[in-house]
Amino acid sequence: MKRATLALGLAATLAASPVLAQQTPPVPGWQQGRPDSMAASPLAPHAPRLTVTPPDQVPVAALRVPQGFQIELWAHGMPGARAMTEGEDGTVFVGTRAIGRVYAVTEAGGQRSTRTIAERLTEPNGLAVRDGNLYVIAINRVLRYDGIGRRMGDVPQPTDLTSAFNLPTDAHHGWKFAAFGPDGRLYLNIGVPCNICEFNRDTHALIVSFNPDGSDRRIEARGIRNSVGFDFHPTTRELWVTNNGRDWAGNDIPEDSLHRIRRSGEDHGFPFCVGSWNDPAAGRRNCSEFTAPAALLGPHTASLGIRFYTGTQFPAAYRGAAFIAQRGSWNREQLSGYQVVVARLDAQGNVTGVEPFLTGFRDEANNRFLGRPVYVLPRADGSLLVADEQNGAIYRITHRQ
Repeated sequence: MKRATLALGLAATLAASPVLAQQTPPVPGWQQGRPDSMAASPLAPHAPRLTVTPPDQVPVAALRVPQGFQIELWAHGMPGARAMTEGEDGTVFVGTRAIGRVYAVTEAGGQRSTRTIAERLTEPNGLAVRDGNLYVIAINRVLRYDGIGRRMGDVPQPTDLTSAFNLPTDAHHGWKFAAFGPDGRLYLNIGVPCNICEFNRDTHALIVSFNPDGSDRRIEARGIRNSVGFDFHPTTRELWVTNNGRDWAGNDIPEDSLHRIRRSGEDHGFPFCVGSWNDPAAGRRNCSEFTAPAALLGPHTASLGIRFYTGTQFPAAYRGAAFIAQRGSWNREQLSGYQVVVARLDAQGNVTGVEPFLTGFRDEANNRFLGRPVYVLPRADGSLLVADEQNGAIYRITHRQ
C-alpha cells in the first residue's frame, strides 16, 4: 500500500526549507529544525536527575498555592516520576521516561511506601488501570499486569499485548500517555517523529483508541503534534488533550495548546497551524480549515498532564476545572512553564481563563528551575497529587475547610 503523506505542497516546501536542510547528516532529535543562524545557541534540553533526591532537598518549602490551600511532600525516592494512575485499592502507579521504571505507592496507617514493580523498559510513561489490571505502555511494548493490586509483593509476569496494538516505535516523541475512556476503550497518543517534518498522517500526530485487547483501532484526532496528557470531561465525556508546539521557531511562538475533541477524526492543524499561527516551515494553509484550540497555554511551557477536578474538597470555583501540569521550557531564553495551571470552563464548555495554581518551581531572578511538575491526579478524598519528575517526588495539595 502506498504510504499516505502530507500534501505535495508541504513536501515541496519542506524539501526547500533551510530549517530542514540540516537533516543530512543526522543530528540529535532535539536539534532537528534548528536554523543555521542559531547553530551556536546554548539552548538544549535540561538533563534529568536519575538518582534519588533526599526528602530534605525536595523544594516543597519554595512552592506556593492559593490562599486556603496547603501543599506537602506525599511520596519521594522515585527518580523520573511522571504519569500517575490509581488502582481500585488506592495504590498509585507511577510511570517514568529516562529511568525506565514503573513504581507503586501504597499507603497504610497514614504512611506511604514505594516500590519498583517493573524496570528496564523503554520510557514506560503510559499507565492505565481497568478491572484490576495495570496496562503499561512503553515506546516499544504494551504490557498488562493482571490482578496487580492483589499481588504487589509478588508482581505477576505481564501479558504481552504489543503485537495486538501494533504501535509505531519511533523514539522521538514516542512516549505515551494512556487512559480508559467512558466508552471502555483505551486511548493513546502517537507523537510526530520529528520537530517539524513530512510524516504519515495516518500513523503519527494522532490520538487513537482501541478495545482493551488492542483490536478496533480508531483515530480520535489528527494534527495533534505531541500530546502526552488528556482527560475526559466529567459531564460531556468529551476528550480534552494538551499539545506541545514545535521548537526553534522563536522564544514566543508557537504556544502550547489545549484541544477539545468533539468528533472522532477531526483535524487540529499540525504541522500547518496552531490556532491562527501558520507555520512558515510547513506551507500555507488556511487555519480556519482546522479545529481551533480551546485555549493557548504559553510558548514552550511543555504542558503535559491534565485532569478535571470532580471532588468537593476544593472550593466550588475549582469543580469541573482542568488542572494542567507544565514541565517547563528548554527552547526559550527565559524559562516558561514550571507550574500547574487551572483552566476554568463555562457551562457550554468554553475555556474562560487559564491561571497559575501551583508555582515556585521557577526561580525567575536567576532563570533556573527547582523542579518539573509533569502530571496531576485528583483522588477520591478531594486532594490533588502532583508528580515532580526532576525530584522524583509527589506532592499532595489539600484545602482547609
